[in-house]
Amino acid sequence: MRRFGSVQQKIPCVFLTEVKEEQSRKRECQQFQVVATENVNPIALESNIDGALTTEKLDGTCCYVSIYKGQSYLWARLDRKPTKQADKRFKKHQYSHKSCKGFTWNVKEDFKMVPESWVPAHRVQHHNGQPVPDEHGHIPGWVPVEKDNKQYCWHSSVVDYDAGVALVLRPSAENEDLLEITMIPLADLLEQTLELIGTNVNGNPYGMGSKKQPVHVLVAHGSVRIRNPPPVDYQQLCSWFQDNQEGRVEGIVWHCNDGTLVKLHRHHLGLRWPDGDTILNARPVVVHVDGTIREYDITSKDLFTSLSQLNGHRFSRLQDIQFDP
Repeated sequence: MRRFGSVQQKIPCVFLTEVKEEQSRKRECQQFQVVATENVNPIALESNIDGALTTEKLDGTCCYVSIYKGQSYLWARLDRKPTKQADKRFKKHQYSHKSCKGFTWNVKEDFKMVPESWVPAHRVQHHNGQPVPDEHGHIPGWVPVEKDNKQYCWHSSVVDYDAGVALVLRPSAENEDLLEITMIPLADLLEQTLELIGTNVNGNPYGMGSKKQPVHVLVAHGSVRIRNPPPVDYQQLCSWFQDNQEGRVEGIVWHCNDGTLVKLHRHHLGLRWPDGDTILNARPVVVHVDGTIREYDITSKDLFTSLSQLNGHRFSRLQDIQFDP
């Protein structure tokens, strides 16, 4: 699989943004809205945004593959966040100064505890040996997905550490219009970030699976291309999201040749998400999960076993995947 930019930090918007004092469309508890202006972000211009690869921004939860306990492991995103008291001080400073600049954190006392196995994300700055929070007051990081951790049961459903494989959704090598669900060695995904999407993630905007038979998959960041993207122009992008069939996506991520990532979310433009069917869930998909790779108990209800019984099956839409009773 071709490797694209690893998502270790918050990705900046392709346009400069401003804060409006109105209810957030993305977060119910947030009383302000971050919206795009019509001015292209200098970061995008400096990185030659016009020559970037344009890919679909997927609505799931970010994951990472790296070594843990001597083997390739899936890691879940876990940002270290401030305590309630520290968060109140931070927000008060933000409100009075209209900026987070000048606020001083005490990382040892101001932040909630995280598991011992937690590690900060790449490129998190450090001061006196302690990770420094970003402008949102968070310290991005990762925690390994253990089999017995119920908090990450949906993450766990897409990996088999004994066989060393993960369930991945990707465009077919033979036909880019066709998606395939297949098993990929975790070792082949090392140091990549992926998005976990499916039944129990973010309200399931892709309509995958059901409560009785949940379906989850990993999608490598940058693997789902937008083939005919509009120019980086505010008005043209607004029209594309609303009027173009290919625009039925949560957003766009541009992968620049120098490794820089920039994005645009529908909410930046004041547009709804989700808003009806998506382009992803309407695409045909074939299942390539070979049951001979690992030993299956045919009475088991785990996702690998269920998908292995559909090996070779093709469905007209991703959301049509269903298992026999």
